[in-house]
Amino acid sequence: MPAQIPERASAAIIGGGVIGASVAYHLAKLGWTDVVLLERNQFTCGTTWHAAGLVGTMRANESHARLCEYSMAVLTELETETGQSTGFKQVGSVTVAHSEARFEELKRVAAMNNAFGVTRVDIITPSEVKDLYPFVETGDLLGGSWVAQDGTASPVDVTQAFIKGARARGARCLEGVRVTAIKQKNGHVTGVSTTEGDIAADFVVNCAGLWGREIGRMAGVNVPLHACEHYYAHTEKLNDLPSNLPVLRDHDNCAYYREDAGSLLVGGFEPNAVPWGQNGIPLDFAFEELEGHTEEQFMPILEKALERVPMLAKVGWRSFFCGPESFTPDDQFHMGEAPELKGFYVACGLNSVGIQTSGGLGRALADWMHTGKAPMDLWGNDIRRMFPFQSTQHYIENRVTETLGLLYDNHYPYKQMQTSRNLRLSPLHERLMEHNACFGEVAGWERANWFAPKGVEPKYEYSFGKQNWFEYSAAEHRATREKVVLYDQSSFSKYLVQGRDAVKLLQRVSSANVDVEPGRMVYTHWLNDHGGIEADLTVTRVAEDEFWVLSGATQTIKDLDWLKSHIKEGELCCISDITNAWAMLGVMGPGSRELLAQTLRHDMSTESFPYGSFQPVELGMARAYAGRVSYVGELGWELYVPVDQARHGFDYLWENGESHGLSLAGMHALNSCRLEKKFVHYGHDVADHDTPLECGMGFVCNFEKSIPFIGRDAILEQKESGAFMKKRLVQVLLEDPDATLYHHEPIVRDGEIVGHLTSGDYGHTLGGALGLGYIHSEEEVSQDYIDAGRFEIDVAGERIPAKASLSAMYDPRGTHMRG
Repeated sequence: MPAQIPERASAAIIGGGVIGASVAYHLAKLGWTDVVLLERNQFTCGTTWHAAGLVGTMRANESHARLCEYSMAVLTELETETGQSTGFKQVGSVTVAHSEARFEELKRVAAMNNAFGVTRVDIITPSEVKDLYPFVETGDLLGGSWVAQDGTASPVDVTQAFIKGARARGARCLEGVRVTAIKQKNGHVTGVSTTEGDIAADFVVNCAGLWGREIGRMAGVNVPLHACEHYYAHTEKLNDLPSNLPVLRDHDNCAYYREDAGSLLVGGFEPNAVPWGQNGIPLDFAFEELEGHTEEQFMPILEKALERVPMLAKVGWRSFFCGPESFTPDDQFHMGEAPELKGFYVACGLNSVGIQTSGGLGRALADWMHTGKAPMDLWGNDIRRMFPFQSTQHYIENRVTETLGLLYDNHYPYKQMQTSRNLRLSPLHERLMEHNACFGEVAGWERANWFAPKGVEPKYEYSFGKQNWFEYSAAEHRATREKVVLYDQSSFSKYLVQGRDAVKLLQRVSSANVDVEPGRMVYTHWLNDHGGIEADLTVTRVAEDEFWVLSGATQTIKDLDWLKSHIKEGELCCISDITNAWAMLGVMGPGSRELLAQTLRHDMSTESFPYGSFQPVELGMARAYAGRVSYVGELGWELYVPVDQARHGFDYLWENGESHGLSLAGMHALNSCRLEKKFVHYGHDVADHDTPLECGMGFVCNFEKSIPFIGRDAILEQKESGAFMKKRLVQVLLEDPDATLYHHEPIVRDGEIVGHLTSGDYGHTLGGALGLGYIHSEEEVSQDYIDAGRFEIDVAGERIPAKASLSAMYDPRGTHMRG
């Protein structure tokens, strides 16, 4: 019998898997009683039904840990509320390490998660591993980790519990209704067309899982994901298998083990996955297995499993399963409002963490829709981080062969993707290759991260210590501080904002006063209504009605969406992405003035070219611009050169620089320099739940300008109440010069964890590893608080003494770059 669809709903949710069901439940819980959940076939029939049902809380960042914490808690609440079992068993989980690198990673992840305060992670010995999991072979183990609160659940039952709870609150959850079109008007979603008729809706949510990319295309929305084959096997029933056996993970051998209704399930995360559905997912695909490539893909993992759990060599196998699961370009799930279509939200591409994330993700997305803002820092999952090229078939099909296995791979610092590379190239790319650059990838851009000496292969050798390029990058860092270097910063995002009302728009979204004379650059933040930082960038006035905006490479889509969404009706303003039109060469260091004065034949003195000045220059035969700013904390200029003239500009600068000792430097040196100067990085050190006052940058807020900036009232309130004093960004420097920092290491004051690092690197001038991170305290985090405390950083379980400071330890007054 055809489903009876409503004519109208506040929100139409597409996809009846665990994520769609969770979103429906949590919207209904917020009082959205006319939500409709639309499933094209039967609930759970795509990926959810064959999920392994692992429920863990040990995650790579605090936001994800909190999503998983709630996901676990809601399982018990759902059973009480609905009477529907979720199959949740809190059996704990053991992760083993039989390599030094894996054990180092486990210890770092344990320290990180203990700092989050969500779950307790214990590092355990091989004998303790054996006590917890008697069937495991421990002879080659170095140790492991134990999370007592982890468990397993039944994916189908969890989904049914969400649906039952949603229906009880008024939501309509329908099967057999396929969405055929997304309706829209004037850039806003208006509803959906289905096989049973049209539904008008103010919000549409794409929870279509395997079909998420296709649903996105219906709406004109970019949702990069692709299905891959994914494998597990079940043993026969085992009489002596405890029902409370912990989950076991052996990441180095790509395997996990869980008890499942009296048998042992062994699953794998293949390092070289096989994509599936390249020609689209059949519309009638439901509860189906794939033929797969079990012999090539899964058997090598199973052979190792027989060694890790020897009893498996003596049992029978009931089934070998291959099913599809969707993965994304960066191994992070997608969520949030699409920049292309207002009111169209996304929650899909779960990369095998759907069950353990489902409750938290559903609640977070519902809160986002309800309030118009993300409830926590979710920039790493925001759909606006994705670029259109990442949805092309060639790109995504190749990339997911790698991302499937990343969940169990070693998460070394600076580790680079290997697939779908060499897409976005700087006009200087070949020149940098000639100088032995080692490239990394960010937002599709190939960027020189470091330069190898002649005769050395420019290739990463990964570890958690000082990697093979450490000394090469140290030399680049020192050359930045002492001589003159050239950075290729062409990947940085650049926008042209022009028109009669350009200044009104930019004054409204910028915390600083950008209504300055043409030829001036202004560092500013873009804030949201509650004072959180949406962007960290510079605005340059080129002419009366023309501005350039410079931002980070990954923020392009987000920045443009933010800017365009704040143009008021009737305002005349045109916004263009000019990133690909201009190369950007950073000439930095004490010798930069002398080099550029000679090369540009331009007066580069402070009197003629003060800090923050932006002037037209001639770089050989190229017409260019020079802006006096610095992200490394030294005297320097950024040169903006038309792309078609950039190679000439580079060659001319390099030729003139030879007598000045000019050398090349990469992004790793840039990062270590900016950290010494306590310059922030968006997405790491600041995001939409951090304010300028909390990160020590209140100077970017101009409260007196004639057009009040968005977030002004929130910042004034925080300033007057002094609330920001209990959350402040500090810089820390380890006293042990041999230790390394990367991010998320716990900050310890007088023996108590008071926060964790947001970014870390090595400060070659300061002489040790350093990082930035927020301290949270019931006391005011003043200089007296800093001076009175004994600080340490927890590095893989070892607490290393550190110095802490509210101001930059390197050149705190900025005399080097302004002098």
